[in-house]
Amino acid sequence: MIVDLPSTDTSAVNRTMVDLRESAGAVALGRVLTLLIITEDGPEAEAAIQAANDASREHPCRVLVLARGIRRAASRLDAQIRIGGDAGASEVIVLRMYGPLADQGGAIVVPLLLPDAPIVAWWPGEAPASPSEDPVGQVAGRRITDVSSARSPSKALGKLRQRYHPGDTDLAWSRITSWRALLTAALDQPPHEPVTKASVSGASDSASADLLTGWLSSRLGCPVTRQNQDVPGGQGGQIATVRLERPSGAVELRRLDAKSAVLSQPNQPDRRVALSRRTTRECLAEELRRLDPDDIFAEALEASQNRPSGRSRSTKKVSA
Repeated sequence: MIVDLPSTDTSAVNRTMVDLRESAGAVALGRVLTLLIITEDGPEAEAAIQAANDASREHPCRVLVLARGIRRAASRLDAQIRIGGDAGASEVIVLRMYGPLADQGGAIVVPLLLPDAPIVAWWPGEAPASPSEDPVGQVAGRRITDVSSARSPSKALGKLRQRYHPGDTDLAWSRITSWRALLTAALDQPPHEPVTKASVSGASDSASADLLTGWLSSRLGCPVTRQNQDVPGGQGGQIATVRLERPSGAVELRRLDAKSAVLSQPNQPDRRVALSRRTTRECLAEELRRLDPDDIFAEALEASQNRPSGRSRSTKKVSA
């Protein structure tokens, strides 16, 4: 069901939500959080809503979409409420803001927040320079950005590192979860030797490759190099190869195509493993699983200092 409320206000939206719960049986009591999506009006907003609807099947929530419209128009708020099959397992409220109202999302969203429920803010496109200082970001406990939408993802990641605040995260981090899981599983097998050095090869402007390098550096406490390399599979990912050197030989995870990679270990036959590029829905659902600050991400982000290709990154040891 979709209900349009043109030229409205938040009080009318709340009254309509109450009427819908009473007449259509749509309830908010089972919602586990409020997800704020801050985006420009248009195709970007619809793509973000679809990803949130898919993720809501794992995390039922109220989705508030702050879709910023034309700023030179007269001040106006158009709302659209989506429930049932048009909203996945969530209830979606799209707020299209025009004129001066387009920059007042922080004040507009407060009356529509679920009481006593965690708040997560997500910028699927361009994010503010400091998410934690943004008016919408200030009301959220978790703030999700996506530097891959920037013209230079590596530079955008560097800006996020400079302005990092506990609770910040980025989908570039979620995209390397499969890489981290495969590498961790390989090191958990005998022989249990320390890694003496490591290298990450990937696209020159890949924020995910930068974060993977930072994660290895922060966890292994050994020299880690970041190298530029073309990635097989085109859109399959931004990382080509990870190599971990140990006294008995190297562990290497190398992408073959958009859906798979080969894992090489000493004294074992090469194994082909599944390694598909993760969708936005999968990455968003993962980030919604935790509502506290991600300390491992913070350490990886801090260690992901940009370096010229082929040079070692600074390393630090952290307690287990």
